[in-house]
Amino acid sequence: MFTIRLSKRIFQGLFALFAYLLLATPVLAQVRPLYTPGMNATNSGLLPAPGFTYMNLFQYYSFDKLKGPGGDTVTDDLDSAIFIDQNIFVYVTKTKLMGANVAFNASLPFANTSISFADQPVLGLAGYAETWVQPFQLGWQKERWAINTGYGFMANTGPAGAGYWGNAWTFGDTFYLTKNKALSFSSFQLLEFHTEDEDTGITPGTAFNLDYSLMMFYPLQKEEKALMQFGLVGYSQWQVSDDGGSRDRPILSQVHYKVNAIGFAVNFILPPKGASIGMKYYKEFGAEATVEGQNLQIFGAVTF
Repeated sequence: MFTIRLSKRIFQGLFALFAYLLLATPVLAQVRPLYTPGMNATNSGLLPAPGFTYMNLFQYYSFDKLKGPGGDTVTDDLDSAIFIDQNIFVYVTKTKLMGANVAFNASLPFANTSISFADQPVLGLAGYAETWVQPFQLGWQKERWAINTGYGFMANTGPAGAGYWGNAWTFGDTFYLTKNKALSFSSFQLLEFHTEDEDTGITPGTAFNLDYSLMMFYPLQKEEKALMQFGLVGYSQWQVSDDGGSRDRPILSQVHYKVNAIGFAVNFILPPKGASIGMKYYKEFGAEATVEGQNLQIFGAVTF
């Protein structure tokens, strides 16, 4: 449902290091797509109740390895920490279109990043990151399932701007595997396309993002006034097309990144208050042509 861009300079720094160690060639490109992975793994098909919802999402990404195109470790002497705080605003209308609620959402993120290699500082950066806007979203909810879909874009804003824009189609689904909805499976898919980077002349290849979860509800109070949700979460990201643009990069234009992660999540929900808090933890594996590490995500949300 929501996304932001991790600063171009962050991943240009990482990729320049990657390219230097791998090819001794100073070239720049993405080593991850725009979407910050894992943030929509749970309850992916559900929209908030009609009205205004505010969410604060804190994300901490830590990378300690650079992986080559074949998955080999280029170096494990990397120390990269990225802190992101997102202010997410959602408005779900009572308007129906084809039986679905119409919704809008936006994310205003701030990031703080430090990168060092072999204990030597490489990059430090802090400030406003990319703005995500989803001006059109449709959500359907039935007894045993819920889905939503929409279009969004990543705007080139802030001092840590990407230098190009992104466009994305999103699809989220949640299926209740038991009649009492205690057990559910959710997935979130985001396909993102990019414009040409104004500085590098590179158009990053199309990326596909997948978040997913298997979660269980447990009532903490009678009449389900307080609920705990816990279970397994994961994500995968793939570059699915070559880089393009006006800059010729014969060696690296066909190098595609990919990464997977698995972890766990715990959410606490107060339905009468329209409030929830929760956390997710992921450990990455199977990375190729990108960094590999772990991340922690903590959120709080309230619907007015």
